[in-house]
Amino acid sequence: MLQTLQQQGLRHVVLCPGSRSGPLALAAAGLQRAGLITLSTAIDERSAGFHALGRSSASGTATAVITTSGTAVANLLPAAVEADRSSQPLLLISADRPLRLKNKGANQTVNQEAFLTPVCRWCGSGPLDGLNAGMEQELQALAHKAWRHLHQQPGPVHLNVPFEEPLLPDLSQQNAFWSQWNRSEPEAITQSAEPWRPTSNNAPPALDPDQPGVIVAGPWRGLSSTLAPYQAALIGWQQRSGWPVLADPLAAIPNGLGGVIRYWDLLLPNGLSQLPANAQVLRLGSMPASRRLEAWLASQQGPQLLITEGDPRPLDPLDVAQQWSGGLAQWWQQLSPQLSRSPTEASVGAQQTRSLLNAWENADAAVGKRLSALLPIQGAANEPALMLALAQLLPAALPVMLAASSPVRDWQAFAAGDTGSRRCFSFRGASGIDGTLSLALGLAAELGPTVLITGDLALLHDSNGWLLASANQLPLLVLLIDNAGGGIFEQLPIETTPSDGFDQLFAMPQRVDPLALAAAHSIPVRQLACLDDLPTALEWGLDRSGPALLRVCTDRRNDAQLRRNLREALQQDSSLS
Repeated sequence: MLQTLQQQGLRHVVLCPGSRSGPLALAAAGLQRAGLITLSTAIDERSAGFHALGRSSASGTATAVITTSGTAVANLLPAAVEADRSSQPLLLISADRPLRLKNKGANQTVNQEAFLTPVCRWCGSGPLDGLNAGMEQELQALAHKAWRHLHQQPGPVHLNVPFEEPLLPDLSQQNAFWSQWNRSEPEAITQSAEPWRPTSNNAPPALDPDQPGVIVAGPWRGLSSTLAPYQAALIGWQQRSGWPVLADPLAAIPNGLGGVIRYWDLLLPNGLSQLPANAQVLRLGSMPASRRLEAWLASQQGPQLLITEGDPRPLDPLDVAQQWSGGLAQWWQQLSPQLSRSPTEASVGAQQTRSLLNAWENADAAVGKRLSALLPIQGAANEPALMLALAQLLPAALPVMLAASSPVRDWQAFAAGDTGSRRCFSFRGASGIDGTLSLALGLAAELGPTVLITGDLALLHDSNGWLLASANQLPLLVLLIDNAGGGIFEQLPIETTPSDGFDQLFAMPQRVDPLALAAAHSIPVRQLACLDDLPTALEWGLDRSGPALLRVCTDRRNDAQLRRNLREALQQDSSLS
């Protein structure tokens, strides 16, 4: 089964400890010995799931996780939920007891085959009496089917594989098997299955590029391996239409895309001149995490078209857009031959578009200039200034992982000048913080040097990720914004009585020393004294070949007020212009 998965394209396996999964572990080790896959280990199944998801998200090809039976399988659920919502392939292989032991009180025997069913694209099982009872062709067919479901409509797939005892062959039996297998002629690795596309013969919905409109690019939820055609299509449509682009930092827009309005989150609702009443909206992927943008889109009167990258599920919480799931590349491919090469420059629509874009670009430039004046990169650290500085100081094209809650929102607002210069990743599928560090390490394993920007609660929530970092020496710089609790809650209209206590109920500051915790895993650590030292500190972290932790302490209450003050000042500036 594993051999067939490897021949389909499986390149990496994350292995968790267990006895029932022993046959799968030995098979994975044999494939690694033959140089056909790479293998890493993790003692925490939740961490393993997110690490594999990071690898899958970066590569566009499924990574597999192997676990034993029982609660080990339940720990895979958070990663499976995120893979489902972010439409990324993730193969979860669990060992199980045979059917004769089910529902009879046998040790470590639960109905695990149902744990992941609600979020998986497909769930398959080996022979219920044990894998030894299956025919080779049956197991090959199971592997082929799993791989097809993983990549045709990308998402998680669960293979539950029962094993009957005895579980493990002795060493002489293992050597005999692998010697025989190594002498066999390996199959050529096949390409991943073609992504799912709509089966309807109807033409894709059209928009008129000669009339005013705007492009809203939400978080990218396609496969990394299909990103290039998406970006080419986005460039093609923007060049033909001249429409402005409001892009989420996770949208994976190409560097050099024209018409990008970077500080839209700070400009809305009053800082962008009003669209014409009939203006069209091309929405790409899921909704960015911005209530201001949601309200603005809900107020528009013109037609809205939502294009997803093969995800047929409804993705419009506003229920105002027509959705088409064939992907932007296919939409542009089918629509572009019907269009003239360039708009009629003298047309009223073209003039309206140029006027709109010019006004928005001027407003955008003014906000960027104003932010630089309001947020100097000096003195005690605050989160808005830190994000502005990081956008300027991090090397171009260096991938960034943003923890959910405050970091991803602050990057969207204050590091917006960076939009389009690098790939950014985050948990925007289900917006959790479950495996922040582990997923970032998976990204670094595939992409090379990577930066994770995280808060203290998100990092502590996945502290077992440090085990992966230490064991694998992956090139990840973790920039920890330590504000003594959940800073996102300071930005919400929450009132508590003195007896309840805001910190106790919401912020939940912890007493763990993050530097000591990282150092206990042999991770190099450094404390940032002030923003003036940020360039030197970043150089220290990025010069290392393995993981490192840079801690920046901030005041969440002061920063929450600073965010409000900045927005008010920028809105006032916009109203005066």
